[in-house]
Amino acid sequence: MNLTVLGSTGSIGRQTLELARCFDDINITGLAAFGSIDLIEEQIKEFDPEICCIYDEKKASELKNRLGSGTGAKVKIVSGMEGLIECATYEKTDTVLISVVGMIGIKPTIEAIKAGKNIAQANKEPIVCAGHIIMPLAKKYGVSFTPVDSEHSAIYQCLRGEAGNKIDKIWLTASGGPFRGKKREELKGITPADALKHPSWNMGAKITIDSSTLVNKGLEVIEAHYLFDVQADDIIVAVQPGSIVHSMVQFEDGAIKAQLGSPDMKVPIAYALHKEHRVNYDGKKNLGFKELSEIRFMEPDLETFKGLKLGIEACRTEGTLTTVYNAANEECVSAFLAGKIGYLDITDGIEAAMRAHTVIPEPDLDRIFAAEKEARTFIKDRYNLN
Repeated sequence: MNLTVLGSTGSIGRQTLELARCFDDINITGLAAFGSIDLIEEQIKEFDPEICCIYDEKKASELKNRLGSGTGAKVKIVSGMEGLIECATYEKTDTVLISVVGMIGIKPTIEAIKAGKNIAQANKEPIVCAGHIIMPLAKKYGVSFTPVDSEHSAIYQCLRGEAGNKIDKIWLTASGGPFRGKKREELKGITPADALKHPSWNMGAKITIDSSTLVNKGLEVIEAHYLFDVQADDIIVAVQPGSIVHSMVQFEDGAIKAQLGSPDMKVPIAYALHKEHRVNYDGKKNLGFKELSEIRFMEPDLETFKGLKLGIEACRTEGTLTTVYNAANEECVSAFLAGKIGYLDITDGIEAAMRAHTVIPEPDLDRIFAAEKEARTFIKDRYNLN
């Protein structure tokens, strides 16, 4: 496999490269990052890719100067959205793992599909905001489209061998985050440091905050809706502390299939990269009786964690509301991490942006990005972030 990793310096990207070290059948042809040139310079020297995108143009220029005529000098350095797309459609690449953060991943995902690349998708936002465009496009071009997100990989795995069998319900599991069991009043003074202490997973800052508000689960409901063509009311969110049951599928005969495992993102990454073959890898984590004996399920508290409730609403409505939900959250989380707004302001801001928006059904890319801009401007004005 000739693999390009978009977002190689993030958590998923780094774990993907750790797996690449274990498997001789994975050749890294391309890398991309926003601006973490210290780490990507090391990655270039180790994996010897042919193309590398640094989204930030100044950082890209700095990386070129650093590489000079030494090791890694032959790699083609590109930048900006054009560079990201060039990296995603690179002729020698056959599979693109997309793990960039945010809506920046939409256009590269679409162009990679059009170029006939197989997709391993870890970036939620392209599906959340443009799933109605991307999923039919993947079918049209005949590329494989494998989710890497733990929950959606679990659903995908449960559906193997079930062609023709009707899905009755999808059970989407959640750990409940670090504030599981707390009420809204108890969350008023939460700091970024508090919210970054996830009980099960080791993830990047943005997704960790999303997990604490359960907005991440709202995004995953929308993602599951588009990935598996299941309506919002047939997706049940179940809190499963410990993150052992990654998700389940219930069929019309009442049978339920579940995928279980330790909270380890290398499992869905390896499964996606090896075309659904299960492979051994260094450092794998096995379950024992202790972990299995502690499995229990609870209903989520939609009043305290209204970020999930709003996500379900956006999923039911579709159109540009899913983009507003996502973009308002991105803006609010960024402001919270910077200490500019409070913790509860995140979901309050999302709700206000959704209420202020006039939904456009079946939006094209221009309308999707216009809705993003509208939501970001609304949040900046609401919280005086300009």
